[in-house]
Amino acid sequence: MILVTGATGGLGHQTIESLLTTVPAAEIAVLVRDVSKATDLVSQGVDVRQADYLDYPSLVQAFRGIEKVLLVSAVAFTDRVHQHQNVIDAAREAGVKHLFYTSIQRSTDFVMQEVTESDLTTEAYLKESGLVYTILKNGFYFEGLGYLIGSEVPNAEILFPAGEGRIAFVKRAELAAVTAALLTSEGHDNQEYTLSGSEAYSFHDIAKEFTALAGRPIVYKNSELAPYIEQKVATGFPEIVANFLGQWGAAAEHGMLAGTHDTVERLLGRRPTSLREYLKATYFPGI
Repeated sequence: MILVTGATGGLGHQTIESLLTTVPAAEIAVLVRDVSKATDLVSQGVDVRQADYLDYPSLVQAFRGIEKVLLVSAVAFTDRVHQHQNVIDAAREAGVKHLFYTSIQRSTDFVMQEVTESDLTTEAYLKESGLVYTILKNGFYFEGLGYLIGSEVPNAEILFPAGEGRIAFVKRAELAAVTAALLTSEGHDNQEYTLSGSEAYSFHDIAKEFTALAGRPIVYKNSELAPYIEQKVATGFPEIVANFLGQWGAAAEHGMLAGTHDTVERLLGRRPTSLREYLKATYFPGI
């Protein structure tokens, strides 16, 4: 039996949707903090189990009878390491055989304070746990682009502190489909995969595609970090979140998110969504 944590979140829920296309609902369990938010899964016959990463006994109980667990990593700005270690320890105590962990792509040794250090610590802890492991180093979601540069078509310019850096964006639904494929196939014991798009794009590329789709010039201008944070705060983001968004620019500039790998394309059986396809569907749905 496969259990997916974070079942009401974006990646977790989409992974479950993908699993349901090939696996009977009775063979899928999910972990939620609030069962009332998972009524759609209950209605489909999925085994919904209540637990919290910070409640160790509830985790042990929830993992009983489970063979594989997908640990969807905890959100930033929390004690991610403690939560992840709780899940790993509880899985081992409950007799889980194989644990999959969703980490973040690291094509270079650049460190993002809120996520990289806790990913590295979690991965090391998992490798030492005695569990069979698979580490999924997820690329940056296309869906995250709206947070970085805005959810509306830029008027004339894109301001972002990424320099000439590139990102191998990938759609979350495609990550979910690939994760489901890995969960339901063999040969992934003690393996690590980088799940990125097949092409890395600069923010100049993004501006070029916007220009073509909008029919007017849109350019990318590299921003210093401080004014970018000020601008995001002015649009309503808390300063801690605005700073975090700026960190992704630094990560891009240092190449952390630029590596392209064929795992997503190979397991999808097709090229993943391109930049133009994503921008057209998201920013220009009427075209």
